[in-house]
Amino acid sequence: MTPPLRFALFGNPVAQSLSPLMHKAAFAAMGLTADYEAIRAGDATEVIRLFRERDLAGASVTIPFKASVLPLLDEVDEEASRIGAVNTIVRRGNRLAGYNTDAFGLAFDLELWCGIRGRRFAILGAGGAARAAVHALLKAGGMPTVYNRTAAKAETLAGNLGCAWAPLTALGAAEADVLINTTPIGMFPKTGETPVEKALLSRFTFVMDTIYNPIRTRLLAEAAAAGCRTRTGAGMFVGQGAGQIRLWMDREPPLAVMRRTVLEKLGGNDAED
Repeated sequence: MTPPLRFALFGNPVAQSLSPLMHKAAFAAMGLTADYEAIRAGDATEVIRLFRERDLAGASVTIPFKASVLPLLDEVDEEASRIGAVNTIVRRGNRLAGYNTDAFGLAFDLELWCGIRGRRFAILGAGGAARAAVHALLKAGGMPTVYNRTAAKAETLAGNLGCAWAPLTALGAAEADVLINTTPIGMFPKTGETPVEKALLSRFTFVMDTIYNPIRTRLLAEAAAAGCRTRTGAGMFVGQGAGQIRLWMDREPPLAVMRRTVLEKLGGNDAED
């Protein structure tokens, strides 16, 4: 009997993640004998150690290890290297290869929703998700500006990827069509938090939150009340997960099953307002 393929999510925290639920549903729909678990790691070195000890076929990587795990891998895909963040690890024999499917997931969902080319974007945050967002937007003809509480991090990101930046205090003067939150502010269990004062939201036509749990963050609720069109992070989440399955299995994932599984668990939908 062939042993099951083993996959995992590494992050800190990981209890809020729906990756295990989504990937297990996908594996079942594909007729695969495979398992997927969430593992809370202390640092990037532990991620690599646990990957090898558990003989994993692949893994997802989330906050806060997307950047720190990159130099510990045996090889890194060109796009992930450019972004400076990895969210997917694939075993290639004894070598571990890193990829980034966040950029694909974001671009795929934005194109379905509002389009990218020629639009101006205000990106909140300067971490791995922000780097993926900026890369994806520039590649598709968008014009992103990074806003972050720590100005030095925003400046570094902008310098590396070739976009504009500004301190978070300048968000009130932003000239952008779309606001995208890439920070974890507002994520379960701290659902009462928001990264933006609601008085600033009416200046944006579109507001997207890359958080998917809860499905309706405080940011999105206040943006909708301010007259903005809103988008949850569910579409991006499913898109990046689908990209991971393609890398791990070299097969097309069951997108409809993955989306339905996530939305049923969250009790909402990812349609725009």
